[in-house]
Amino acid sequence: MNILISGGCGQVGSHVVELLLERGDKVLAIDNLATGRREHLAEHPNLTVVIDTIADKGLIDKLVSEFKPDVIVHTAASYKDPNDWYNDTLTNCVGGSNLIHAAKTFGVKRFIYFQTALCYGVKPLQQPIRLDHPKFPANSSYAITKTANEDFLEISGLDFVTFRLANVVGPRNVSGPLPIFFQRLKDGKKCFVTNARRDFVYVMDLAHNVVKACDGVGSGAYHFSSGTDVPIKELYDAVVEAMGISPYPEAEMKLIGEDDAPSILLDPSRTFKDFGKIEFTPLKETVKAAINYYKLHGTLGEYTHLKIEEQNK
Repeated sequence: MNILISGGCGQVGSHVVELLLERGDKVLAIDNLATGRREHLAEHPNLTVVIDTIADKGLIDKLVSEFKPDVIVHTAASYKDPNDWYNDTLTNCVGGSNLIHAAKTFGVKRFIYFQTALCYGVKPLQQPIRLDHPKFPANSSYAITKTANEDFLEISGLDFVTFRLANVVGPRNVSGPLPIFFQRLKDGKKCFVTNARRDFVYVMDLAHNVVKACDGVGSGAYHFSSGTDVPIKELYDAVVEAMGISPYPEAEMKLIGEDDAPSILLDPSRTFKDFGKIEFTPLKETVKAAINYYKLHGTLGEYTHLKIEEQNK
């Protein structure tokens, strides 16, 4: 197949690219390198990499019309500055709608999308959250813009799969608490952890199921979640262990802020029904793989979708 991947140099996109190339697909990856890294993708005869923005409608129409992808996998997202409404809107809304419109115009057979669990708000009405939960994205620029583009996709008439995600972590992860913990511990700085719980899933577990979606598995919205959550403190302890730090550096405990959620746990039952049983990689293995990556490549900066994080100051 021919597959176009936006955000192809990012965490999720680059892993999906590698899996597709391994099995012989032709891949066109586009990335503006705002948070992705070109070195994530090795040269390959079946890979074309375009360093540019999906917000350029003329470029997207040209790429889609000439490459003729069977599937578009849209992983690109702007998220690193919660106050940068302009670039979040430019990439997540304008860029995303450019891809959807091009898919409709040039006969792309399937569209794969990625949505944040923050689309349900930070005070969800259910626990775990079902797919019929109403969307309340007015908690961050990231959630608002990602949800707007998912809405465009839902009215597009395209055959699509949208994965609403738990916290995806592992190598090439540049957002959330994992890279923040690593960098602060590496620099000898104190960390804090909140009393929140989160579901952390390994990026390669997601990537394998994205490939299934490219092959026609599933239709509509799915939660990519293990169905269980753990305290943030457990993630911190896994980072300390993976880094081999002794004596144990105690973290300061803090209560969550008003714009954060105690837990955003997604119900994955429809995913397991349609995609089959998923053997999720244990958290310690996931964190170890991420730490090995950071030791070689660094963290590229530490980002969070909400305004609560002060550890990078």
